[in-house]
Amino acid sequence: MADLSVLTGGRAGDGINSAGLLVSHLLNRMGYSTYMYFDYPSLIKGGHNFTITRAADMPVGACREKVDIVLALNQDTIDLHRDLMHDRTVVIYDSGKATADGQGVPVEEILKDEQAPPVMGNSCMIGAFAGAAGIPFTIVEEVFGTQIPRGLEKNLAVARRGYGSATRVLHIDRGHEGPFSLLSGNEAIGLGLLHGGLDAYVAYPMTPTSNLLHFLAGVAEDHPLTVVHPENEISVILMAHGLAYAGKRTAVGTSGGGFCLMTESFSMAGTNEVPLVVVMGQRTGPSTGLPTYTGQTDLHFMLHAGQGEFPRLVVAPGDITQACAWSARALSLAWTCQVPAIILVDKTLCEGIAPLRDGAFPPLPDENHDVPAGGRYRRYTITASGISPMLHPPVPGSAVKANSYIHDEAGITTERADVTVRMTEKRLRKGESLLHEIMRLDPVERSGREGASITLLCWGSTLPVCREVAGNLDFRVVQPVVLSPFPGEQLKRALSGAEQIVAVEENALGQLAMLCARNGITVDTSVRKIDGRPFAVEELERRILEVA
Repeated sequence: MADLSVLTGGRAGDGINSAGLLVSHLLNRMGYSTYMYFDYPSLIKGGHNFTITRAADMPVGACREKVDIVLALNQDTIDLHRDLMHDRTVVIYDSGKATADGQGVPVEEILKDEQAPPVMGNSCMIGAFAGAAGIPFTIVEEVFGTQIPRGLEKNLAVARRGYGSATRVLHIDRGHEGPFSLLSGNEAIGLGLLHGGLDAYVAYPMTPTSNLLHFLAGVAEDHPLTVVHPENEISVILMAHGLAYAGKRTAVGTSGGGFCLMTESFSMAGTNEVPLVVVMGQRTGPSTGLPTYTGQTDLHFMLHAGQGEFPRLVVAPGDITQACAWSARALSLAWTCQVPAIILVDKTLCEGIAPLRDGAFPPLPDENHDVPAGGRYRRYTITASGISPMLHPPVPGSAVKANSYIHDEAGITTERADVTVRMTEKRLRKGESLLHEIMRLDPVERSGREGASITLLCWGSTLPVCREVAGNLDFRVVQPVVLSPFPGEQLKRALSGAEQIVAVEENALGQLAMLCARNGITVDTSVRKIDGRPFAVEELERRILEVA
C-alpha cells in the first residue's frame, strides 16, 4: 500500500470523530504515516459528520480528492459523497441503516447477539474495515486496548464479529513509518505551551480552539496549571492580564469574533508591557461566517489589532510539529521581550490529526530580568533594549505598576510630551529586540528542491499540501512562520533565485502577498481558495499548473 484514503461518515452523535481516529490509529500501527480531517456542520444537534483518514508510506498532511474506502454508518454518507468515490472505491455500510453496492454489515444483529449498546456499533464497523483491509485482528486489539478505556472486552467482541463479517478486498502490508504519537493541532499547541512554562490558560469556548481548553483542563491535575472558563471573552483577557501581572505565564484561546472583543485589552498589553499569548483560531468569516470551517482571513487583523503602535509577535505554524514548537517559543518570547504574542492557526490545523515528529520541543532560552540592587524599583526603566527589569507583586518596599495610560519609568500616569516620546521609543526598541531574538530561530522554513525555478510561498496550514505538491512537481516551498516582526531580509534570501513565486493562500485578497509587497517582495501570481475547505492535493497541483 502506497496511499490509502478512508472516509467514515454518519450523523452527529454517532461518534464519527472517534471512529475516524480509530481508523487512523490502525493504519498508524500498521506502519504508515497518517493525517485525519474532520468535517461537521455548526449545529447543536444533528447534521452529517465525516472524517477522512489518509495513510501513506511518506509523511502526509492533506487529503486527496478521492477516497478508497467508505465506512457508512447511514445513508447520507453514501448519497452525499458519491463525488469522492472512484470506480474501485469499496463501500462498507451498516445494512440496517443504508443500502449500497458494497459490503453490508449487520450491525444491529451483532449488537443484539453480543448484548452490546448501540454506541458500540462503531466498533463493529471498525472491525469490518480491518477485515476488509486485511489488517490483522491483533492490531485491532492493540489499538482498542490503548484507545478505548471502558468496556474493552465487549467492544472487542463486537469488533471481532464485524471483522468476521467482512470480505477482504485489500491487503495492507506493514509499512516502515512510525508508529507515531497522533495528536490534534490543539493538543500540540497545548503541549507546546506547557513546554514553554505555561502557568494558566483562560478561554471561552469558540471553534476551532475549544478543544484546547478541554485538553488543558484534562491535564491540569498533572501540571502546576490553572485553567479557567469565564463567562465571556472580555473577562477572559482581563483575567489573563491579572494573572500575567502577578507573574503567571498565561495564554488565552479564541477565534476571530472573540478576539474582536479582546482588542482593547490586547492594546493595553502593548502599553503596560504585560506578556500575553493569544491562540487565535481562524475560520471562514466575516462575522459568524462558517463557524466550523477553515480560512486564512485574519492575518492583517492580527498584525494591526488594537489602537496605537506597539510591537507584537505573530507566529503561524504550518503543521502539528511546528504548532508545538512555536507555541513554546511564542510564550517564551512574549516573556523575554514583554510583548503580547499571537499564535495564528485555523480549523484545519487545530482539529486535524497527524503525527508529532522530531523538533516539537525545542530548547528555550533563560529569560533575564534582573533588577539592579538598591534604589526604588521602576517597572518601566528606560534601557537600550527597551526591555525593563520585571518584578511581580508582592515586592516588599516596592510598588509594581501596570498602567494603560502614558506613564513614566515608575509607572506613574503623565501627559508630558517628552515622556510620551521616550516611552514610545522604548516600545519600538523592544520591537527591534524581538526581531533580534526571532532571527536566531530560523523564522522562515524551506523545503523542496533548492534552486528550483518555481517557488510556492505559503503560510499556516497550507504548508503540508504545498510540500507534497512541490515534491510532485520538483518545486521549492518557502514558509515564513513568523509574520510579525516580519523577517523580510531572511525571506528575501530564502526566495532568492526563484524565477516565479506563487503564493498559496486560503483567503480572497492574498494577505501574505500584500504583506510581502509592503516589505519589498514581489509575488508573481497567487492561488487562492475561499470556500472554507482546505486544498486537496490534486486540486492545488492542478491550479498551480494553470498559472506556473
